Amino acid sequence: MRAIQVREFGGPEVLEPVELPDPVPGPGQVVVDVAVTDVIYLDVMRRSGRAGPAAPALPYVPGRGGAGRVLAVGEGVDPAWVGRRVVARTDGGYAERLLAAEEEIVEVPDGLGLREAAAVLHDGGTAVGLFEATPAAAHDWVLVTAAAGGAAHLLVQLAGDAGARVVAAARGERKLAMLRGLGVAAVVDYSEPGWPDRVRAVTGGSGVDLVFDGAGGEYGRAAFDAVADGGRFVTYGSAGGGLTVIDPAHAAERNVTVHNPLFAGPPPDPATARARIARALELTAKGVLRPHIGAVHRLDQAAEAHRALEERRTLGRALLLVSG
Repeated sequence: MRAIQVREFGGPEVLEPVELPDPVPGPGQVVVDVAVTDVIYLDVMRRSGRAGPAAPALPYVPGRGGAGRVLAVGEGVDPAWVGRRVVARTDGGYAERLLAAEEEIVEVPDGLGLREAAAVLHDGGTAVGLFEATPAAAHDWVLVTAAAGGAAHLLVQLAGDAGARVVAAARGERKLAMLRGLGVAAVVDYSEPGWPDRVRAVTGGSGVDLVFDGAGGEYGRAAFDAVADGGRFVTYGSAGGGLTVIDPAHAAERNVTVHNPLFAGPPPDPATARARIARALELTAKGVLRPHIGAVHRLDQAAEAHRALEERRTLGRALLLVSG
């Protein structure tokens, strides 16, 4: 099978097209004929050797899953899976064949394209989990930073579907134009000085009820200034450089609840993770979530996909077409 392999950590150039043996399913496993896979920033971190405890052993096939059809099943797996369209969340997605445990696959609803399914495989589960933990209500003011990002633009849509009034913050007109198309109440360029004051002005001066901070760093700290007293602040990303750290005393003084799911405990158990992916697929099939696919590359263009992601040139989600 065709695949991409990393033999040493480094820049995008270490993503090498190779031929590898087709995987054979063992007990409890399936083989997925991968049509498309998503490219996420964790792929970049792992390839460059900056993933810490999540660093893979060399050599390895990058990717954290994909969408396609079940090609074969191992002992103990229901043979009815063969031929069904699924997403799989496991290692080795940059390849024509993907080996996954049965509990790592989720069926794709009828009518939903595999590209869209792959686009919400990671971002959709993340957005659904964040929104379930800290939901917005009708008429709430919600600020989403780094709002053109993969999970963030889905959070924009979840909040809007709940009836909230969304202020989307991003850098540059290209991203702001994309966000206007999502029906937000306002967009703000957070590369401009004083942007939190503009957010407060949009809300009539009181500030927002809820922030989903995917930017981190100085942008996240500035976003905290736009929260109304008694509001909620969720920080989960570091697109702007480093995580957002809020002084607990300052938050308590303003009665703002701060939640950082990255440090709130262990990752979700497999059943919860699968349920969130299934919910994201369902919402996408219904049109509630409309993932923005900002770039589509062939499998052998994986290096360019990584390069574009590192240079912040990709809006929404990038995909690799693997086969079909």
